[in-house]
Amino acid sequence: MSNPSYHLDTLCIQGGYEPASGEPRIVPIAQSTTFKYDSAEQVGDLFDLKTPGFFYTRLANPTVAAVEAKIAALEGGAGALCTASGQAAISYAILNICQAGDHLVASSALYGGTLNLFAVSLKKMGIAVTFVAPDAPDDELQAAIRPETKCIFGETIANPALRVLDLARVAGVAHRNGLPLIVDNTFATPALCRPLDFGADLVVHSTSKYLDGHACALGGVIVDGGRFDWVASGRFPGLTQPDDSYHGLVYCEAFGPLAYIVKARVQLMRDLGAAASPMNAFLLNLGLETLPLRMARHSSNALAVARHLAGHAKVGWVNYPGLDGHADHALVQRYLPAGQSGVVAFGVRGGREAAMRFMNRLRLAAIVVHVADARTSVLHPASTTHRQLNDEQLAACGIGPDMIRFSVGIEHAGDILADLDQALAGD
Repeated sequence: MSNPSYHLDTLCIQGGYEPASGEPRIVPIAQSTTFKYDSAEQVGDLFDLKTPGFFYTRLANPTVAAVEAKIAALEGGAGALCTASGQAAISYAILNICQAGDHLVASSALYGGTLNLFAVSLKKMGIAVTFVAPDAPDDELQAAIRPETKCIFGETIANPALRVLDLARVAGVAHRNGLPLIVDNTFATPALCRPLDFGADLVVHSTSKYLDGHACALGGVIVDGGRFDWVASGRFPGLTQPDDSYHGLVYCEAFGPLAYIVKARVQLMRDLGAAASPMNAFLLNLGLETLPLRMARHSSNALAVARHLAGHAKVGWVNYPGLDGHADHALVQRYLPAGQSGVVAFGVRGGREAAMRFMNRLRLAAIVVHVADARTSVLHPASTTHRQLNDEQLAACGIGPDMIRFSVGIEHAGDILADLDQALAGD
């Protein structure tokens, strides 16, 4: 039941799986690595990609497939591939179209793990990255593009800088150069913004965050919009030329709009194997059912927190896209009118030491290396998630030594504000 005519709220509950008479009402957990067939010919056809089906859970599994179909419907995409983590999803999204000697352009305002992946690990693989500010003008973005560039990458709401990407504008630059735009939509989720509706071509998520919503299951996903013309671009031989590992199959010829996501599954997942587990997919599906309800509460609570902190004598600054004075206020009105998610960044007067003392005094909010779930949590990015970055890189990400990343949960707003007040009262 992935009818795109259904409202997103309905798709969150019923999308991706439609039981037949007598079958389980809830998506079953197919906790099996393999699947039985009646003939060798059937299995051979599966391996040759002649027929769809399940034969080994690394490549496809009924539970995981139902969640993939649901997330694709939520994002308005043609297909999806679930992975074992958000980092795996980003890695596969890039490696599916990039190889040694290639290049990509990325926003400098990214999650620290993504920055390390791009600046360190991809570099070791021979893939170069040019970072540009998320609000870089078109001419600067254009100047960063090379003949060997294969994509542009950014985050809808940057973690933790909370900059909002001008999706339509950046997509326009990408498409004028025959490039896809890949957007990490983890913080916004499709409940608040669907990047494919604004010109993005591929969407990735760390499903461990808001999509799961309960901090219980690692995962990631790639969603293919199915609209980018890989053939006309002329930059993607991996999709338009024969794959010798499948007897000369050409993905764009064989799979049309699904060429990208099929290649990611049958080539990268086959060879690298960061597959989503059926149990984690089942837990993710439960979280997805309440996504719109949770994102509305996260957003309203976070706005209340941001407004409260903005008037506090012991807070030096507050950064939240929902505040009227935010640098990207105009972009918020276009891309995030229904809510701006649940993360607030702010600085405690007194710098790093004062920030640490504040965090240690919190009672309701927990210090955890996580963000974006039902429980309010707090972290100091410069010394944790972005610890590997130097001062110049931290500044480019919009991270200072006093920054607190406050992930606002769905508890009662009054209790969250009271916890903040008592922690700030200590100095």
